[in-house]
Amino acid sequence: MIAEAENGTPVAFVGVELVTLEMVFIAPKERGKMLGKRLFRYSIEQFAVKTLAVSEQNPQAKVFCERMVFHVYKRTKCDEQENSYLLLYMTHS
Repeated sequence: MIAEAENGTPVAFVGVELVTLEMVFIAPKERGKMLGKRLFRYSIEQFAVKTLAVSEQNPQAKVFCERMVFHVYKRTKCDEQENSYLLLYMTHS
């Protein structure tokens, strides 16, 4: 799903596969305007999103996900491609 500014310029997107939120991007100028919160809620309500993974090296994203009522249930030292990338797997409660 893509969110656009009034002039039609894309400013955010989310990608969902099955019940997993796979990716989220919010343009830096759009942060702090509740757009991320609305996209998360929409993903949960419309696509029944229940899980996601966030980089442990991105504490701001982890805190945001926790505010959206996601909780860490697993921590890994590698991503799905076996790259050394610390991930926190979170579930919605």
